[in-house]
Amino acid sequence: MERKIIITADGSTTIHLPEWNEQYHSTHGAIQEAYHVFIKSGLSLFKNKEINILEIGFGTGLNCFITFLELEKYNLKIDYTGVEAYPISTEEVEALNYISELKTEGETSLFKEMHDISWDERHNIRKNFHLTKQQKFFKDIDDKNTFDLIYFDAFGARVQPELWTEEIFKKMYIALKQGGVLVTYSAKGSVRRAMQAVGFMVERLEGPPGKREMLRAIKK
Repeated sequence: MERKIIITADGSTTIHLPEWNEQYHSTHGAIQEAYHVFIKSGLSLFKNKEINILEIGFGTGLNCFITFLELEKYNLKIDYTGVEAYPISTEEVEALNYISELKTEGETSLFKEMHDISWDERHNIRKNFHLTKQQKFFKDIDDKNTFDLIYFDAFGARVQPELWTEEIFKKMYIALKQGGVLVTYSAKGSVRRAMQAVGFMVERLEGPPGKREMLRAIKK
C-alpha cells in the first residue's frame, strides 16, 4: 500500500495512506496527539516505578521516542514492547522530522537506533529503557498479566474495524496486570462498549486537538 510523508497542523510529520485516506497520527498535530493521549492521559499516572508498556502499532516510533524523553520526569524504568505488522522503511524514518520539532538533536542516534534494532529481541536502548519490537498481527498477542500500560494506537475503526472488537480488547485485558491502564485516541461508542463487555472500567477524557473526547480503560 502506498505511503506518503505529510506535515500535520503542529508542524510534525506523519504517514498518509491515500488508498484508505488514513494517517498514522492526527492531521491536527502528530506530536500534540501523542503527548495528550499517551503521555498526559497514560504515562503520567505512573511515577517512581518500573513499568511494562505495550504499544499497539509501533508505526513511526513517535510514541516510543517521547516515552523515552519523559523517562526522567516521572522517574521510571520502562520495558517497552511495540507490536507492528508492517514496519516502515529506513527512507521513511529519515523523512520524519520529530527530532527537529521536539528540539532533541542530541537524541538523533537514539531515534535511529529504535528503528534499526532487530525485531523480536529485547534491547537495552539506554539506562532504564528496554525495547522489544515484535513484528506480528495484533490478533496474535497472547501475553498474560504482563503490562502496566497499553498505548492502543491502531488504525481507526473506519478502515480496520477488526482491530476494535471484543476479541481484541479481551486480549488487551488479559495482557494487562490488575489495575493496568489502556489509553486510545478513539472515543467511538462501539469501542467503549467493546471494552466494557470484556471487563474494563472505561472513562471518557478530553480529546487531543481536533477531537472532543478519547477513552481510557482500567482493568479492575
